[in-house]
Amino acid sequence: MRKLLTIISCLLIFSSMTQVNANTEKMYERLVNDWSTIFPDGNRNAAGPRFFKYILDQNLEYEEFMQFNKLYCAVSGSIIPPDAQPDEIFLTNLENDERICGQYYKCCWPCLCDVMKYSETKKINIDFKDQSKDIYTIVIDNPCNKNDFPELVNRDYFCEGNELNKEYTYSVDNKLVIGVLHNAKICDAYDIDYIKNDQITGPMCEARNSMPLEELNFGMGDIFIRLAN
Repeated sequence: MRKLLTIISCLLIFSSMTQVNANTEKMYERLVNDWSTIFPDGNRNAAGPRFFKYILDQNLEYEEFMQFNKLYCAVSGSIIPPDAQPDEIFLTNLENDERICGQYYKCCWPCLCDVMKYSETKKINIDFKDQSKDIYTIVIDNPCNKNDFPELVNRDYFCEGNELNKEYTYSVDNKLVIGVLHNAKICDAYDIDYIKNDQITGPMCEARNSMPLEELNFGMGDIFIRLAN
């Protein structure tokens, strides 16, 4: 009897996982099909904020919203395959300078370094279709008053004059929301140690973050950095 219950339990878990994977595949296909709507000129450089706003405007349930936000890189604006695995990172909390640890879905490893160094996190409350929920968003300063706004980024996606474009982006306290920090929590000592000693978020990011901007010709290069710095 116990063996039978174990088998049934495993089948139910497998069935649930299969359904989740199928739903995520459909979400991915939807973003691909809606690409020209999200990016009318095809330029997705550093345009994670466009994905976030577009997904938010779909009036989704909380879990759907979070799943959709696993399918793009907030730094580069690239779509991410539905089977991608996240990495552990930490960001500074804008409210109190605490370190907040969570999971980030990347298109390539340099984006981990860039998001950790040049962005912060802010917890906001959003009314979803099924509930109201606090989420930790990834934010950068308003880039619209920059004299050296990156030429390879479509400024119209972000700005109306020196103000953030409310049609194409979501902002809070004049901070531009570029994505979501998943499964976020206040870091403990173990979390920090784990991230700092990871091969990528440790030594590889240390090397990247010490390079001059003109030498950053991999990942997003210097595009996101010039936008966020």
